[in-house]
Amino acid sequence: MNVGHNYLKIVVNRFQSVKSLGDKTIKQLSAEELNWAYNKESNSAAVIIRHMSGNMVSRWTDFLTTDGEKPYRNRDEEFSTANASKEELIQNWEKGWQVLFATLDGLNEQDLLKDVFIRGESHLVIDAIERQMAHYAYHVGQVVYIGKLLKSEKWESLSIPRGKSEEYLQDMLDKHQDK
Repeated sequence: MNVGHNYLKIVVNRFQSVKSLGDKTIKQLSAEELNWAYNKESNSAAVIIRHMSGNMVSRWTDFLTTDGEKPYRNRDEEFSTANASKEELIQNWEKGWQVLFATLDGLNEQDLLKDVFIRGESHLVIDAIERQMAHYAYHVGQVVYIGKLLKSEKWESLSIPRGKSEEYLQDMLDKHQDK
């Protein structure tokens, strides 16, 4: 069993799952809803998307050879409340994920125990991956929550709908019993 290879495969699947939740939420929201914020201290989904994209491009570009906080990154600008079109936000969103997935696709088992740097702090590659997984899942959860608040009863569930747990469990058991 090649643990490193399997780990990288699992991590890619987990990142794809996190991205999918964001994709499905973004699809349900209008540009106005994406730019909505509860108050001046809250982030809109648009701000979170810009931040995630900026983080991904910075962290995953030249991942093994340069610090993850690139000199060209303007983190404070990512938190600008300037309205953005839905198309612009989707382009930002996709750009970040493309850089992340291209980098992960280029890693191998031997890379997992190498050191990389984020803001001058050394991390094992495996730790840097886990750090970013937690960061992105946290922010996608925020975007999903914003979507649920705004769409209310028009929200299309991204997981098991309320009242359908037993039905879902049985479907899964039936599906995996045949394997």
